[in-house]
Amino acid sequence: MQLSQENPDFSFVLRGTTESGVLVNQLTLERSFVLSPNQLVEDWPPSGVDTLEASHMDALLALKPSVAILGTGPRQRFPSAAVMAAMLTRGVGLEVMDNAAAARTFNVLATEGRKVVVAFLLPG
Repeated sequence: MQLSQENPDFSFVLRGTTESGVLVNQLTLERSFVLSPNQLVEDWPPSGVDTLEASHMDALLALKPSVAILGTGPRQRFPSAAVMAAMLTRGVGLEVMDNAAAARTFNVLATEGRKVVVAFLLPG
């Protein structure tokens, strides 16, 4: 059987996660960030669910997603109702999961051509 590598038609691919960082293409990020298939927003202010505010979601909404993913670190932790409402009242679904699951889900949705945005909360 012949195999061929298919390169994605977007700029950013999530390659792996650790407790302290996320590998985007060949760059390890250790501070919270927001990512769409073609745009990277580094140094997103919140460092965890406890510091996440509704206003922080504006960075995700600015990328005009149809669905957003929130990676909350090594474990899934749900943000406040105000954070969830900031997305839902604007018609954008917010899926909350641990960072590894968020990376896998982002890659699948981006490969499908979906308008997806992922935000990772990192302690850095």
